[in-house]
Amino acid sequence: MRSASVIERLLGSLGVVFGAVTLVFLILNWLPGDPAELIAGEDASEETVAQVRAQLGTAQPLGTRYVRYIGGLLRGDLGQSYVTREPVAKRLAAQFPATLKLTVLGCAVAVAVGVGLGVLSARHAGGWIDQAVQAVALGLHSMPSFWLGILLILLFSVTLGWLPVIGRSPAAMVLPVSALGLVVSVPIMRMVRDGMLEGLHEPYVTTLRAKGLGEARIFYVHVLRNALIPTVTLLGLVVGELLSGAVIIETLYARQGIGRITVEAIGQKDIPVVQGTILVAAVGFVVVNLLVDLSYTLIDPRVRK
Repeated sequence: MRSASVIERLLGSLGVVFGAVTLVFLILNWLPGDPAELIAGEDASEETVAQVRAQLGTAQPLGTRYVRYIGGLLRGDLGQSYVTREPVAKRLAAQFPATLKLTVLGCAVAVAVGVGLGVLSARHAGGWIDQAVQAVALGLHSMPSFWLGILLILLFSVTLGWLPVIGRSPAAMVLPVSALGLVVSVPIMRMVRDGMLEGLHEPYVTTLRAKGLGEARIFYVHVLRNALIPTVTLLGLVVGELLSGAVIIETLYARQGIGRITVEAIGQKDIPVVQGTILVAAVGFVVVNLLVDLSYTLIDPRVRK
């Protein structure tokens, strides 16, 4: 890939992050409710609320706050929490590893289940196995992650008693990772299935059969490899779904992470924390999609031309 194209995509990614940061800032500051009143309490006097506003900086005009916020971002300063007065960057740094672990494991489950079921469905296209896989996929796709999480808790923790709901042990990761990854695996499964069925009718498959290659080798090596190329693009969208799903899963399973503190910060109208978590999610989403675009030059030689 030419360096000019890489630079162009980097600039486009920075524009996306800047747009997301600006939009979130405006939305959060235009929402009804005064953080100073929540912090000062219901019985606080107007003088006390005014003092809290001055301490938080919310008494300044919106434009002034925006310029100050952007200037802080350029210096690596995400501000301070309205509630705890703790630096937002420090708080996010403490919670980010837990969310990253949950997201990576959920992505691994989504890819493994999606590719596995997609191959199985394509291999038995039109048969009862294909129909069963399609039925399971339809059920998972129509089920929100929080509802699937509740069902998994009721089945494997409450009824069977096999897995814990909370804790830091590896066993406690099984249910939240499964609830997060299974729902996202459906689009991967469908893309792999459709790609393999379409690939079986390509001219190169006829050529490989004429050369004497076995059907299993053609199916599992050549057709599958070509079907996985467009699936890489889908991974960028999958990461976005995983990050949004982590907010619900971390809350449902009482796990530490960026998603959980986002929900708490929204309830407390802790604007700097909400802005910081969304900024981290936006940067992560953009970086993953940028890496996906750049990786195309490695997995598909036609893109280099």
